[in-house]
Amino acid sequence: MSKSAAKKIQAIRGMNDLLPSESPRWQFFEAKVRQLMHRYGFDEIRTPIVEQTALFARSIGEVTDIVEKEMYTFDDRNGDSLTLRPEGTASCVRAAMEHGLLHNQTQRLWYQGPMFRHERPQKGRYRQFHQVGVETYGFDGPDIDAEVILLSARLWQELGLLEHVTLELNSLGSTEARAAYRDKLVAYFDQHHDVLDDDSKRRLTSNPLRILDSKNPAMAEMLNGAPQLMDHLDDESRTHFEQLKAVLDAAGINYVVNPRLVRGLDYYCRTVFEWTTTALGSQGTVCAGGRYDGLVEQLGGKPTPAVGFAMGIERLILLLETLDLIPEEALGGCDVYLLPMDDNATIVALTLAEKLRSELPTLRLQLHCGGGSFKSRMKKADKSNAPVAVLLGEDELAEQAVTLKFLRDDREQLRVSQAELTATLQNLVPH
Repeated sequence: MSKSAAKKIQAIRGMNDLLPSESPRWQFFEAKVRQLMHRYGFDEIRTPIVEQTALFARSIGEVTDIVEKEMYTFDDRNGDSLTLRPEGTASCVRAAMEHGLLHNQTQRLWYQGPMFRHERPQKGRYRQFHQVGVETYGFDGPDIDAEVILLSARLWQELGLLEHVTLELNSLGSTEARAAYRDKLVAYFDQHHDVLDDDSKRRLTSNPLRILDSKNPAMAEMLNGAPQLMDHLDDESRTHFEQLKAVLDAAGINYVVNPRLVRGLDYYCRTVFEWTTTALGSQGTVCAGGRYDGLVEQLGGKPTPAVGFAMGIERLILLLETLDLIPEEALGGCDVYLLPMDDNATIVALTLAEKLRSELPTLRLQLHCGGGSFKSRMKKADKSNAPVAVLLGEDELAEQAVTLKFLRDDREQLRVSQAELTATLQNLVPH
C-alpha cells in the first residue's frame, strides 16, 4: 500500500483532542480551582489512570451500570484484569490506605484528571472526560459536609455561576436504616410491578434505590407515591442532616431537599448532594457528592468517615461558554509580537526577546521565526492577536531602537530606544 493510500488514523469516538483555541478556557477554570483548593487548605493528590479491576468492582458495586456496562477493562500481559478509572474516589481511597495517610490523622485532598466510561457520547458527556474531585477523611461531623458544599458554592460564585445552579440535598441514613427502608421500597415496587420499565425491573433485585432516580415519565406518578427514605432515617442520621442544614442556612446557601436523590454509586451514606442547572437545556448535574463512611473498611482498611464530591470539567466549561462567563483576557493571545523586519535583525531580535522575558516574566511575548517577506511577517503579527508589535529593521538596528506598531488601536507608531523598551511595555501592556 502506498503512503498516499494509507488510511488516516482518527481519535477514538468520545475521546477528544483539546485544541490550542480551546485550552485557554480549561486553563482559566483549572486556575480558579487550584487557587480555591489552596485557600481552603486542601492538598493535591495524583493517582494512576489504570487500577486493578477489583478496586472498582468492590467500591462502586458489581451491579451498578458503571461496572456492568461502562468500564474499560482489559487483561494485561500478566493476565491481571485492569481498568481505566471510571471515577476518582476509589483510587483516592486506595492511595490513602496504601501510603498510610489515614492512620490517626485527617486529610483534605483534591485531584483533577481524566476518567473513562464506555457510554454513548453526547454534548458535555464523553468516553474520556475530566473531573475535579475533593475527598476528606477522618471527619465524622456535619461541619465537613458543610465545608465541602461551601467550597463548591464559592467556586460557583467566583465563576459567576451561583445564580444558575441549584443545590439539592438528601440523607441516605445509616447502612442499617437503609437496609430496612430497602425492604419497604421493594415491597412497594412489587405492588406496582406492571408500571416498572425493564431497567427498573432489573434494578429491583440489585439496586432498588436507583429506581427512585428514574427519569421515565410513565413511572413519575408511581415514584411520587413511593415510601420516602427521609421518613425512615435513624436518629443519628436525622440529627446529622438537621445540623448540616442549619450550617447552610447560617451561611446563606439556598438548597432544596430532594427525597429521591440517591446517587448512582453503592458507597454513599448519610449526606448526598448535587448541584444542578437548567442552563444547558434539560436539567443536568454539574457537581455531585456526599458521605461514604463505609468505603475505606469495604476496601480493607479501618472504619474511616469520609465525604467528597466530583465535578465534570467538560460540562462546566460548556456552561461557562453558554452563559458567556469566560473573560476575554482569559482566552489566550500574546501581549507582544516581536518582529525582525528582515533576516539581518534576527540575532538582535532573539537576544532582545530573552532580555524582555527576563525583565517582564509575566509578559506573553511571541518572537517571529521562519523568515518570509515583510508582508507575510506582518500577517503573522496580526494573527497572533497581540495588541502591540515590536519592529526591528535596518533603521532601528542603526539607532539601537525599536518601533512599536499598535495592531488593535488607531494610534501612531512609537519609536523608543531598546534600553527603554522594558519600561515602555510595562506601561503599555496590561499583564
